[in-house]
Amino acid sequence: MLYSTNKRSSNVSFREAVLKGQASDMGLYMFEKIPFISQDDIFEFKLLNLKEIAFKILNPFLKNDIEEKTLKAIINKALDFPIPTHPITDKNFLCYLDKGPTCSFKDVGARMLANFMEHFLIEEEINIIILTATSGDTGGAVAQAFHNKKNVEVVVLYPKNEISPLQRKQMTTLGNNITAIGINGKFDDCQQFAKSAFADSDLSHLNLTSANSINIGRLLPQAIYYFKSYSDIVEQKNEDVIFSVPSGNFGNLTGGLIAKKMGLPVKRFISAVNENDEFPTFLETGFYKKVNPSRVCISNAMNVGHPSNLARLIDLYNGQLDEEGNMSINPDIDKIRDEILSYSITDKITKETIIEFNNNFNILIDPHGAVGWAALLRYQKEFPSEKAIKTISFETADPAKFPEEIIKLTHKHPKIPNSLEIIHQKKEVINSFEIGDYRDFKTYLQKNF
Repeated sequence: MLYSTNKRSSNVSFREAVLKGQASDMGLYMFEKIPFISQDDIFEFKLLNLKEIAFKILNPFLKNDIEEKTLKAIINKALDFPIPTHPITDKNFLCYLDKGPTCSFKDVGARMLANFMEHFLIEEEINIIILTATSGDTGGAVAQAFHNKKNVEVVVLYPKNEISPLQRKQMTTLGNNITAIGINGKFDDCQQFAKSAFADSDLSHLNLTSANSINIGRLLPQAIYYFKSYSDIVEQKNEDVIFSVPSGNFGNLTGGLIAKKMGLPVKRFISAVNENDEFPTFLETGFYKKVNPSRVCISNAMNVGHPSNLARLIDLYNGQLDEEGNMSINPDIDKIRDEILSYSITDKITKETIIEFNNNFNILIDPHGAVGWAALLRYQKEFPSEKAIKTISFETADPAKFPEEIIKLTHKHPKIPNSLEIIHQKKEVINSFEIGDYRDFKTYLQKNF
């Protein structure tokens, strides 16, 4: 069963949590119990492939909601791309989460969620509208994952002046059951519109749900690549590693924290944020204050001033943070500080890191991966005694999604994957409806659905 982080709504099954997206009290769903995997079993993951590891991670959570045969079929359909981990130096590794159809780490969770949801909707014989906000990559991943899925309509909100043309085209070239709407605002505005719609009783007949990482069905699969990348590099049972995680809405990091709760030997997480520094400031001061408005950085998928999944992170450490950013119960801040360090990386350092990474290793890295790598280097400078511990940083998007910045900094043209090349050639369907505030958005939903 799952409960709401706000603790004011009834517990639900995984099926209900996936279809609802967000609890009625505006909280996020979390599992009452997180299954534990022994070190012997984790070490044996080295003998398994990605899909086999995914089943070992997900089945203990989902066995009461999805039959094993069905779960394996969902995994096989969703995870039809590799997640490789390559050495960069002797101890530092890069896990490439950009090999899916939209070349973003969000393909993992979005494709799993799409198949979970389609399975449940067909069984329940109901239709839903997925409402999701994006700061860059989520919209494309969700739109591609749910395109032409049965019983589903998708509405994506994006800040039209803060995403790249390619990120926009991943949403606006699909049509059919996908509607993408650009707003004159920021990601946090998009996210607030979505949250308000979920809580609006006037829209209850629309069966709105979410495909953001606020949906547990998208978040849980993100634990998979922590186990997979760990298994790719360790040589001894119970070997500690350090993960450097580019962090925006904090679903990526929360997936790692769930993996650690399951038994994955993580020495420490590095939460790498851009200039939206609400989390490192919280760790430093013990007081949480969202960044409003969020700051615009070239790592645009991380331009988040109040991450939704902080509610889950705080909950994992016995605290309570509501959707407005109010801390009603303080978490175990000392334990958080022991397990997570966070660094804010400026655009200047992000750009320098892209240049230096290319110069040192002859490898192009995207702005989000550069934030993660820069934070790792800062950590190792601060804690030189831990340089012997293996590290895994995540490359969360293909550099080809940010060609102007990469070419300007490195004078190299990133190779365009086939999936992105196809999108380049498609015609966009731009929604012309102007949305200024939530009332405009509500009116749009009422008139069109």
